[in-house]
Amino acid sequence: MSERRKLIVLTDPGQDQAAAILMMLGAPEAFEVLGLVATAGNIDLAHTTRNCLKLLELAGRSDIPVFAGCPRPMRRDLVMAEHVHGPTGLDGPDLPEPAIEASERHGVDFIIETLRAAEPGEITICSLSPLTNLAMALVQAPDIAERIAAIFAMAGAYFEVGNITPTAEFNVYVDPEAADVVLRSGVPITLLPLDVTHRMRSTPARLAAMRALGNRCGIATAEMLEFSEAFDLRKYGWDGAPLHGPCVPAFMLRPELFHGRQVSVMVETSSPLTSGMTVADWWGITDRPRNAFYIRDGDDEAYYSLLLECLGRLP
Repeated sequence: MSERRKLIVLTDPGQDQAAAILMMLGAPEAFEVLGLVATAGNIDLAHTTRNCLKLLELAGRSDIPVFAGCPRPMRRDLVMAEHVHGPTGLDGPDLPEPAIEASERHGVDFIIETLRAAEPGEITICSLSPLTNLAMALVQAPDIAERIAAIFAMAGAYFEVGNITPTAEFNVYVDPEAADVVLRSGVPITLLPLDVTHRMRSTPARLAAMRALGNRCGIATAEMLEFSEAFDLRKYGWDGAPLHGPCVPAFMLRPELFHGRQVSVMVETSSPLTSGMTVADWWGITDRPRNAFYIRDGDDEAYYSLLLECLGRLP
């Protein structure tokens, strides 16, 4: 890819999101990360903000600012995933407390002000988390929608249905109203759902290859994923846990590794049984607007090779 994307990254790390952030930082020829906006999700906002700072220090990128966003979803109580990610949200490696601090500016303000100051189409949104902060920015400043180049989001599921309830993927379930706002925004959207992330499994050999890189970022990523995989290995009984987050930068780097189609995607916001379900009209049964490029499959071998290449460039 020749174009260098300017990114605003929405995140609630989370071990798999840590791998995604490190992957982006390991591809500076492709990505200029303007800032990380911490989101309440996998763990509370204080922890996700601290985890962002820890990851930037780990990668030697203390120059990238971190902004704390909304402490809860738009209309709901916060649902977290400590049962997967541990009480800090980033258990595994013993990362030191960060010396750098988050900006005093609110994450939603950063999104709005940065987009308004840039040329239309100059900035891409990379979402690894619930979409609360982006949705709040779109509600507060509808004019920013036409300024966003594209949104790439780890969100949703259709064929794989759910991982937090029988029918919902975690990021959408935490804040379905936010996902609904974003999907109705008219911005070009690519979704990396469970349908593809479940195919990207961190087998023992792939984790060993990360550790064998020998650098602190490779070793720390292996330690993170070795911690968080325990829950998924028990749940699925697979040969490795799915590695969700890096699918987003991997698609931006090498879209030819993935397969999908432009479809209508809507979010269920009212049903107690299926709240947070993403309904993807894969077969074009309705005439609803085709608002998202929905990824269903990808090359897992090439995915892990690309991740290792990026991690290997870091300290």
